[in-house]
Amino acid sequence: MAGPLDGVRVLELPAIGPVPFLGMFLADLGATVIKIDRLTATGNGLDHPPGALERGRRSIAVDLREPGGAQIALRLAERSDVLIEGFRPGVAERLGIGPEAVLERNPSLVYGRMTGWGQDGPLAPRAGHDITYLALSGALHGIGEHDRRPIPPVNYLADFGGGSLVLAAGILAGLVHARSTGEGRVIDAAMTAGAAYLTTMTRQLLGTGDWIDEPERNLLDGGAPNYRCYRCSDGRYVAVGALEPKFWAELIRILGQDPVQVPDPYDEAQWASCADWLAGRFATRSRDEWAAIFADTDACVAPVLSLTEAPQHPHNRARQSFVELDGSEVAAPVPRFSRTTPAAGPVPATGADTEAILDELGISADERQRLRSGGVIG
Repeated sequence: MAGPLDGVRVLELPAIGPVPFLGMFLADLGATVIKIDRLTATGNGLDHPPGALERGRRSIAVDLREPGGAQIALRLAERSDVLIEGFRPGVAERLGIGPEAVLERNPSLVYGRMTGWGQDGPLAPRAGHDITYLALSGALHGIGEHDRRPIPPVNYLADFGGGSLVLAAGILAGLVHARSTGEGRVIDAAMTAGAAYLTTMTRQLLGTGDWIDEPERNLLDGGAPNYRCYRCSDGRYVAVGALEPKFWAELIRILGQDPVQVPDPYDEAQWASCADWLAGRFATRSRDEWAAIFADTDACVAPVLSLTEAPQHPHNRARQSFVELDGSEVAAPVPRFSRTTPAAGPVPATGADTEAILDELGISADERQRLRSGGVIG
C-alpha cells in the first residue's frame, strides 16, 4: 500500500550523512525521491558504495558544477514539492540552484537546507562534523565519565537527531503550509542548533538547580546508580533504568536482597556505595543470564546488545524492527501507521535512472550527447 507521503516529490542534492538519512526517511514514508549523485567520488574518505541510506530512491548522476548540470537540477526542481541540500552556505547559489533560482521557477517548493553551523553566523563558512557541532551545542560536555574525555555518541545526535529529523519536521510543516497557501518556504536547519534543542529538558533542570553541569553527576547521565550500565561476568553489560521506587523495589527483590540492607539510590550521598553494591551483584552472572532473569519483570533491566545482536532479540524479531536489504539487516522504517506500512525500497546503483529521468524531462538524444561530451552526465 502507498505510504503516507505518496505523491510528494523530493529532489535530493548530493551530500553525505544527514541529507541521505533525510532522503531515506522521506522515501521510507512513501515520497518519490530523485537523488542527484556525483559522477565521481569526492575522495574525502567518506564516500561509500550505495547502501541502506540510499534506499528507495531513483538516482541520476550529474555534475552540478557544470552549467548544464544546474539546468537539469532546476528542471527537476520545477517538478518537485521539496528540495533538500547540504552544501556550505553560498555553494548552492554559486551553482545556480539556490533558493532564489529554484523558487522563481517553483514558488510552492519547500527548500530544505542542512548545515552544521547554519546559513549565517561567524562559523557558517567553516567546516565541521557531528562531534564539533555537538561540542558547541553544550551536549557533548555531558556525555561520558566524570573527569575523563567526552565520548562522541557516534554521529547519532547532531547529524541525525538534531539534523535530519529536525529538518524532516520542518519540511513536513512547510508542505502543510504550501498546500494550503501555495507558498513555498526555505528552511535553515543547523545541526548545532538542533543538537542544542535536544538538551531542552536538561537545561530546564540546570536552570532550577536540579542538574549539575558535569558528566556522570546527574540522574540521567550515568551518575545515579539506578540509571547506568554494569559489567557482567562475561565482560558484557546490562543497562539498568530502575528510576522510580516501584521499579527499584522490583530490581532489589529479584536480586534477592532486603531493600533496607541496600544503599539508597535516592540519596546522592549513597550513590557511590549503591553503585558498588550493584556492580558486585551484576558481576556474578553473565549478561545473558541476567537478561533471562529480568526478561518478564518491570525492573527496567536490559542487555546491552551489539549492532549485530540487536536484530536477533525476540522483541525486535516479533516487532519486525529490522529488515534484510541487499544482504544486510537494517532498521525497518519508522514510525508505523495504520492502514499503510512504510517499506524499505531497493538500493539503486549510482546513476541507475539517469536515462529514464532524462526521458521524463524531455531531453533529446542530441542534447544528451552534448551533456556527456561536456562531462555533465555519465
